[in-house]
Amino acid sequence: PEDIDYINAHGTSTPLGDIAETRAIKQALGPAAKRVAISSTKSAIGHLLGASAGAEAVAAIKAIQHNAAPPTINLDNPDPECDLDYVPNTARDAKVDTVLNNSFGFGGHNTCVVFRRF
Repeated sequence: PEDIDYINAHGTSTPLGDIAETRAIKQALGPAAKRVAISSTKSAIGHLLGASAGAEAVAAIKAIQHNAAPPTINLDNPDPECDLDYVPNTARDAKVDTVLNNSFGFGGHNTCVVFRRF
């Protein structure tokens, strides 16, 4: 958990899904969850369904290449239960060597992939 610098969240902007993902991140990363930058590319490009994982993989790799945490755009009133650093509205310079990319699908087809600078 301490190696993760950025999380590209599944983040569909649904109350149940976003709260569940926030809880899962907290459970998986423990205290480290509070220091990790998190955002969702779906806020910028929408939900591409079957193509989402591919687009989000590109975003994760670009975050590593550019040492930046992409923004979660249109994040004006976050749910109080989503109390992590969701990088609201503006990208941020950040040391990004390791990214956790979450992709959750219909029917329980879920993956988490780690990308790492080498």
